[in-house]
Amino acid sequence: MAGKRIKLIINPNADMGAAWRQAAALRPIVEQHGGADWAGTVYPTHAMELARQAGLDGYDLVVAIGGDGTVHEVINGLMQLPANKRPKFGVVPLGSGNDFAHAVGMDDRPEVALQQILTGAPRKIDLGVVEDEHGRKEYWNNTINIGFGGSVNIYSHNLPVVRGFLMYFVAVLMTIIRNYDILQMDITTDEEQWSEGMIMLAVCNGHREGGGFITAPDAKLDDGVLNYTAAGAVSRLFMFRMIPEFMRGTQGKFSQVKMGTLKRMEIQCKQPMSMHTDGEIWAGFGSNVRHLKIQILPKELEIIAPKA
Repeated sequence: MAGKRIKLIINPNADMGAAWRQAAALRPIVEQHGGADWAGTVYPTHAMELARQAGLDGYDLVVAIGGDGTVHEVINGLMQLPANKRPKFGVVPLGSGNDFAHAVGMDDRPEVALQQILTGAPRKIDLGVVEDEHGRKEYWNNTINIGFGGSVNIYSHNLPVVRGFLMYFVAVLMTIIRNYDILQMDITTDEEQWSEGMIMLAVCNGHREGGGFITAPDAKLDDGVLNYTAAGAVSRLFMFRMIPEFMRGTQGKFSQVKMGTLKRMEIQCKQPMSMHTDGEIWAGFGSNVRHLKIQILPKELEIIAPKA
């Protein structure tokens, strides 16, 4: 990336505030490669604004330094720009889950990941876009999870003591105990149509979420399709049984789990849905979201990362 203008966008609060301290070790690496401009986020959606402005200012590369939420915001900022003004994208994992960084093959060590970006070559990946009946629309890069996974995400945002995969695991246990909600959904994709009561519906571009749950083991970021995993109405006891399978990505062996691919999906739910997009709460408890449209955008984002 010699001679290129680089903007580094860091969320100092990522990984429960540890990101700012860890980022100090990255500065010497940046200077060795010709330097870059740094910007820190100070409020929600700030990373989105900084990424968009970086494109308008003519930067060649925008790097998100933080977790999946920072990645989600930066990508949404870049997607506000026309393709010919959109900088390339990179991610240095400094969050709790780092699921997208894992999916694109970034090293877990931030200093190694930054080297991978500064010396790497670009490639294109798919993105998803989601819209609800209220006109809210966002781009997403890794996973959407409705029902069980949405509730897990909400609980994980309120667990200040534990970090990383353990944080999500505790939130899973809390959800099983507190939230046994069967959502009656009508699903239409470009491939099939069905109606079912479900505890969870995940639509995935990447294969992993929650810091290590393999929700869609066959998902790839550049294959031109999205993957879904739907879990039917099962008992609480069976939900406990499924946890280790989701950790291994072997949940497809259960008849209560339906998996497949799609390019477009429309969801109509009789009850309000709780859901997340890339680990960010889209619809919380008490939401009024019942209708979603989801679509893939093939090869939409140019990133610099190893081949996953």
